[in-house]
Amino acid sequence: MSSGWAKRRFWTEVAVTQAADGFSVALDGRPVRTPARAPLAVPSRALADRIAAEWRAQDQMIDPGAMPATRAANAAIDKVRGQHAEVAAMIAAYGDSDLICYRAEAPEGLVAAEAAAWDPLVDWAAARFGARLTVCTGVIHRPQAPEALDALGAPVAAMSAFELTALHDLVALTGSLVIGLAAAEDREAPDALWAASRIEEEWQIAQWGADAEASAMTETRRRAFMDAKAFLDALRLP
Repeated sequence: MSSGWAKRRFWTEVAVTQAADGFSVALDGRPVRTPARAPLAVPSRALADRIAAEWRAQDQMIDPGAMPATRAANAAIDKVRGQHAEVAAMIAAYGDSDLICYRAEAPEGLVAAEAAAWDPLVDWAAARFGARLTVCTGVIHRPQAPEALDALGAPVAAMSAFELTALHDLVALTGSLVIGLAAAEDREAPDALWAASRIEEEWQIAQWGADAEASAMTETRRRAFMDAKAFLDALRLP
């Protein structure tokens, strides 16, 4: 049966089962399939349990928005797996305009806040991957050294389709390849890394106040970041 999507709940029992290439989820004994009709099988039991919990939590009307792990697994199987090199290259390209490399010129408090949050991440990328990124002020693009980009791209290219799917969200939601890799490698807590991606926005809010619509959108993006991290963590468990 397809996981994308019936409108109403039609199953009673949800179970995790052993599959040829990992673990699958079955609804009343029938395996869940992706929208492209591939078996929805994931590498770890922990991730399968997370997906199964999403199916169990559905009420009479199915809400795909409340099933982030299922949607990510579908994307990994139906899309990323067949375009691995292209997706890896797209993610790695964020390194050439990484958020943490573009600093404010003023005011002094914002400059200091960015340096405090981002300088350690720049240093970490250099120490961990051998990628010394160039930091500048302003928003005009300044290309990074090819060797630094190659060094950051190598761990991305080595990831599985499932890992790439999660990393894509971690990077795209923050605008930073380094923050995404730091989340993937547990360099800091996810909350701290999300906060690091929000330095300028939070500075502006502190000066001028929050907008309700913008705050709601930010919260949606924050939850998506946390969902991607949770997906990656579950993937790496047995």
